[in-house]
Amino acid sequence: MNLSTDPWVWIAAILTLAIFSFLYKENPFYRFAEHLYVGIANGYAITFYWHRILVPSLFDRVGSAQTPVSTKVWLIAIAIIGALYFTRFIPKISWLIRIPIAIVLGYASGTSIPRAIDAEIIRQAKATIVTRASFAHWQAGLWAVIILFGVIATISYFFFSTERKGILKPLSYTGIIFIMIGFGASFGYTVMARLSLFIGRLQFLLGDWLGLIK
Repeated sequence: MNLSTDPWVWIAAILTLAIFSFLYKENPFYRFAEHLYVGIANGYAITFYWHRILVPSLFDRVGSAQTPVSTKVWLIAIAIIGALYFTRFIPKISWLIRIPIAIVLGYASGTSIPRAIDAEIIRQAKATIVTRASFAHWQAGLWAVIILFGVIATISYFFFSTERKGILKPLSYTGIIFIMIGFGASFGYTVMARLSLFIGRLQFLLGDWLGLIK
């Protein structure tokens, strides 16, 4: 055993064990580490937004003589709208917070919906279409046919406008199998991601802290 002499490694190891203590039950050590993490994250976010966004993009540009007056007016107006977030702490005018929230939601929707339609609908539909090029290799052609059949079967499961009988009945039941495969793959991916984080923490505890592994 070759214990680390770095105090920051000891602090990180103790906080890691405090987080792991939640596996037993919720306790003061876990709550302390959780609150400390949230506090540090918020503190970092505040300093990041101040030094990387507000100062260079607002204060420096408004205070610069080279910035056109019209740009300064827009920047100040946007800053005032953003400052309305703080009206949340003043009950009498707290309704003003709806203005920046509505603007942010509208902007986010307007920019994300076209990208989502293109990436998640149009491109997915194009990738599902079977063409002659899909059979350049028989394995690729086989998977293209399976994916096409899976998409049709899955969509048929969500077709509730008519009674499930005839070809629609076995097709919709087959769609359940593809849906379960999709859910299982997503769950497996999530478990693998969590295990990867857990292995990384174990490597830190056993390697960087205790020196048992290299």
